[in-house]
Amino acid sequence: MLKKIIHSYRVYFVFLLSGIAITVHAEILEIDLAYVGDENHPAYLGAKQGLDEANLQGQFLGQKYTLATIAPQDSLNIDYANYLAVVTAVDRDTFLKISDRLPGMPVFNLTIEDDDLRTMCLPNALHIIPSQRMRADAVAQWKKKNTDSQAQAQAWHPDFEKYAGRDLNKRFVKAFQTKMDDHAWAGWAAVKMTSDTVARENITEPEKLLTYLKTNLLFDGQKGIEMNFRPTGELRQPLILVEGGKIVGEAPVRGVAESVDSMGISDCAK
Repeated sequence: MLKKIIHSYRVYFVFLLSGIAITVHAEILEIDLAYVGDENHPAYLGAKQGLDEANLQGQFLGQKYTLATIAPQDSLNIDYANYLAVVTAVDRDTFLKISDRLPGMPVFNLTIEDDDLRTMCLPNALHIIPSQRMRADAVAQWKKKNTDSQAQAQAWHPDFEKYAGRDLNKRFVKAFQTKMDDHAWAGWAAVKMTSDTVARENITEPEKLLTYLKTNLLFDGQKGIEMNFRPTGELRQPLILVEGGKIVGEAPVRGVAESVDSMGISDCAK
């Protein structure tokens, strides 16, 4: 049984208006999230960036977010009852064990690209990082128009400027003195879509959050479209095509494919 996720406490603001002291009572909701992984991993820095932005927004909404860090080797001995969601940067075996242990809680995958982890259609697994198939499909589209290209498909790039991407990259560099990569973007996106959902829908229970993320999410990840999840748990998203360290295009490639559903895995294994 869920013991507690959100801690409510009162904050008293005193304003002086025409020499009269007025006390305003505001309920503060504390939302606890967990990060499982190495704190030196870029995914953790991305999650921290998402946390900072969530708390900046939360100042105006009466919300405060915390992010507990859990070492992978300790992840199966932790009581997760207080957490609203778990974001992970772990190996495949650890991810499967965490997901199996927390059937009613969103478990975000920030690092594992295995295709079969998507076709398994785990009920609570939300894959932010693109799969191997998604990346390969993006490159194949690009090569139909650029046959000699050696481009690679990425979820993010530190030089991406469109759709407020430049601002996100600047904020990340300012906060951590390093550039945002795929894993950092995935960590940011997982926390950001969670806090946006809490703010917009006032959802404070893991089961309700999981249902909303899987069925109603429209997430602005600074990539030009509102993103959501497939039944496989894979995030529908555009990819950035990079060659020689420089951005050369985006996928779906215009003139070759029209939709993000042209990339990645849409069906569960039978």
